[in-house]
Amino acid sequence: MAETDTGTDHEVVVVGARCAGAATALLLARQGHDVLVVDRVGFPSDTLSTHAISRGGVVQLARWGLLDAVVGSGAPPIRTVDFHFDDGRVERRTVKDRAGVDFLIAPRRHVLDTIMLSAAIDAGARFASGITVTGVATDRSGRAVGVDARKSDGAPLRIPARFVVGADGVRSRVARAVGADVVDERPSTAATYYTYVAGPAWDGFEFHLQPGTFAGVFPTHGGEAAVWVCCPADLPAGAGPGRGAPFLRLLERAAPSLAERVRGARSMTPVRGAACLPNRVHAAAGDGWALVGDAGYHRDPITGHGITDAFRDAELLAGALGRALRGERPERDALAAYAAARDQALAPIFDVTCRLAAFPPLDEFTALQRQLSTLLDAEAAWLADLPAVPTPSVAAA
Repeated sequence: MAETDTGTDHEVVVVGARCAGAATALLLARQGHDVLVVDRVGFPSDTLSTHAISRGGVVQLARWGLLDAVVGSGAPPIRTVDFHFDDGRVERRTVKDRAGVDFLIAPRRHVLDTIMLSAAIDAGARFASGITVTGVATDRSGRAVGVDARKSDGAPLRIPARFVVGADGVRSRVARAVGADVVDERPSTAATYYTYVAGPAWDGFEFHLQPGTFAGVFPTHGGEAAVWVCCPADLPAGAGPGRGAPFLRLLERAAPSLAERVRGARSMTPVRGAACLPNRVHAAAGDGWALVGDAGYHRDPITGHGITDAFRDAELLAGALGRALRGERPERDALAAYAAARDQALAPIFDVTCRLAAFPPLDEFTALQRQLSTLLDAEAAWLADLPAVPTPSVAAA
């Protein structure tokens, strides 16, 4: 049994301080709510990520007043997207001005997550690092009433809270602790590998299509780019130190022209990646708890949509939960509305992602990419039209 820290009761405890958790804390704190964010690690710190933020996520950063900070940190605005086809054709598309933004970005996560968390703290949220959550505390009725944890020195801790938000990633302890049902799950047979490369002039996003593979470039901070390959998990490649040669052989198969450029460049890091990550949707919320980002919904990285998923869930939950905390709507109804909105929003892109990650014939793969582009534009327009999360003065009116 964990000790109870009676001096740290909060309205909301958010477990996980990266994109989903920091954004949720930011938007709740801006409404005047008492929020504590906890994480095992301090910031800045890195994490596995494809980095790209689709148009909808860029729209949300702009709406929250954080886009200038992200660009000002050195994340290059991306204004062109090149598609390289297997017959040698290159189709360049300019990022058009839609939903109020005319560029994309792919920031390093140690930069983006720190900006998000700093904004949450500036809004009034509190942050505690070195806290490993081990379970969710419940009352006699089974309602979540806080979290059990341990400090970095091993000392047990209980953090009481009116509400618990799990933003602790694809292997979420919160989701396991509350027994969040899996409401949709699809086969997972793909892998993604990437490294950071400096040297060539990276002037836009690149996507290279070959039968059975998909590769690309996302320019990021410091004149570097994340160069990546998505492929079936049984292809011979891996992540870690000393995996540069296998990665380059895989890249030569997936994108010969890109491999030639990378071969003469400077690789900055060991190859990173993962195989057979889950395509899984958990129930979004329950009695005293909710899930955001990868904790509630994870899909293969092939569509590079994880950061936008995290931002979307954060905004939907913060709006719904804020109304419940202020007594404007019964909690059960507010959470049901969050779950319905999240599930409806994620469904089309989840389906396309799973179909792409199965690596169908190239003509079908290309058609799915076009369908994805249409869905992303529609998503951005919808997100741009969401009502603003209220400030304390508006919430009290």
